[in-house]
Amino acid sequence: MRVPPYHQKPGWQRFFAGIVIGALISWFVFLFQFGVLQDKQIQKITEQNNVIKELRKSKDILIEDVEKLNEDNKKKLKIQDFKVDFANKKKVELSSLNLHHMKTAVIEDLNSLIGQDVQTVSKNKDLLFSTIENHVFELDDKKYRFKIHTVFFDTTLEITLNIELVK
Repeated sequence: MRVPPYHQKPGWQRFFAGIVIGALISWFVFLFQFGVLQDKQIQKITEQNNVIKELRKSKDILIEDVEKLNEDNKKKLKIQDFKVDFANKKKVELSSLNLHHMKTAVIEDLNSLIGQDVQTVSKNKDLLFSTIENHVFELDDKKYRFKIHTVFFDTTLEITLNIELVK
């Protein structure tokens, strides 16, 4: 069996030449498009690297500022929040809603302390104690008074109270 002699016919020669020329043209088009896309990707990566460098610089500056503020705040701690708890809430047998009302009443009395130095508040703790202990809370025709059980001074002022029924 023998291969037909297509190389001698001009129609087949033009067909194979067209295939070779088409392959070369498509290869050059592919290389051009690939080069353009790679160039865009390189530009995008360099832009992102520049943004990352700028963000790292700004992050370092912000971290330094926060560290300076923390050093200043170590010298002057301020009260930021309150945590009120009742030590004898099971003995008094009040509903959770009534306990919540009592807790919010105590927190409303203490709201003026937010932003003050912990040292100032701890020096004036007698005033704080008298403010809380002299407050009479009326609920369902009964009067309740608070006695301070424990107090912990930090940025969060933690107070544990005992509830007493006033006769």
